[in-house]
Amino acid sequence: MSAIYKSEAGAAEIQRRYQEALRAWPVPAEQVRVPTREGETFVVVSGPKEAPPVVLLHGSGANATMWLGDVASWARHFRTYAVDLVGEPGLSAPSRPALASDGAARWLDDVLAGLGITGAAFVGISLGGWMALDYATRRPERVTRLALLCPGGLGKQTMGWMVRAALLRPFGRWGMRRSVRLATGLEGPELRSVLDQVVGVFRQFKPRTERLPVFSDEALRGLAMPLLVTVGGRDAMFDSEETARRVRREVPHATVNLLPEAGHAIFGQTESVLAFLRG
Repeated sequence: MSAIYKSEAGAAEIQRRYQEALRAWPVPAEQVRVPTREGETFVVVSGPKEAPPVVLLHGSGANATMWLGDVASWARHFRTYAVDLVGEPGLSAPSRPALASDGAARWLDDVLAGLGITGAAFVGISLGGWMALDYATRRPERVTRLALLCPGGLGKQTMGWMVRAALLRPFGRWGMRRSVRLATGLEGPELRSVLDQVVGVFRQFKPRTERLPVFSDEALRGLAMPLLVTVGGRDAMFDSEETARRVRREVPHATVNLLPEAGHAIFGQTESVLAFLRG
């Protein structure tokens, strides 16, 4: 476990806070542990058993609690599966399949099989958006709909924020808060609690550092399922205008929302994603 954390004590503290947050899950839920080739995968399952399945994939440095503000709405209509990505600060195994391979897709094959799902809609954010899109390009017959929020792998991944973050690191907690704000766009007093949570995680967690592989135009043209892509115009991590331009050009049936004032962390999309999922 220490491979993805800065210390065992830090890992224990993050998981303790996560367990506390899970107790605030807003709807009845099952907590499932699925064996996979990458190790055990933790999933929070909500909604009617007979409802259509939706798989939720969170971003880097996060876990299933990323969906706390959405799941009460979505679980009224769908069976939601909030998956803790392996190698991230949740309750799944610390393994990290190479992104420049089919490792993530094979891991998701195991997750779906363990959950008894043959096909589902996918909602993914950032790294989770990249994984959902990667799965859709490799297993298109298993993805019924695809909703992506600030996904990687489409527009250029910008690294300048990492340089600025490194320069701020010697300034302790203030520098950490400032670097997280630069990366995520979490500005304003109404987002202070979210910023505090993210800072608390990254003080103890070691995120992936490799660039996300970029999907080819040919791979994008193979996406026949309904597709929703929402990006922030002030995203410090990815070139959102290039993301929007590529999707509109290669997947003309897709719905693309470019929010000019939003950063990498996008809020307030619960109802728009629900409308898309309901078709």
